[in-house]
Amino acid sequence: MSGTLNKVMLIGHLGDEVKMHYFDGGNCVGRFPLATNETYTNKQTNERVTNTEWHNIVVRNKAAEICEKYLSKGDKVYIEGRLKTRKWQDEKGNDRYSTEIQCTDFTFLSNKNETQAGGSGHESESNQAMSNPTSQPVAEDNDDLPF
Repeated sequence: MSGTLNKVMLIGHLGDEVKMHYFDGGNCVGRFPLATNETYTNKQTNERVTNTEWHNIVVRNKAAEICEKYLSKGDKVYIEGRLKTRKWQDEKGNDRYSTEIQCTDFTFLSNKNETQAGGSGHESESNQAMSNPTSQPVAEDNDDLPF
């Protein structure tokens, strides 16, 4: 096979609110940390051990605005994207690297409406509608929902 693949799939919980950065021309970027956990039993001590891995998620433009609106710290989300390593220099001129997940698709597994409403009967309906909000056209009417 001559091709390559750079694909990441994660299910985890937001470690903080989505931080937005806006640019000239109307583009924006949202960033947030995502925690994934690995749990296993130590065979020698019979103790359950949980390791948490933190991932830096980057989402762009309309998808970033949707994430900012509907995601809160602690919410569970499925993220699909690709790895991107950025190189930058610190104050002392040393080369530094950070690896991020450039999000290409996401699915909310919990959301603000579900949390605030205390679990109304529209959970599955809203989760289905928001399962791929980046491909949904956004209507320009009085409704503030992205689908």
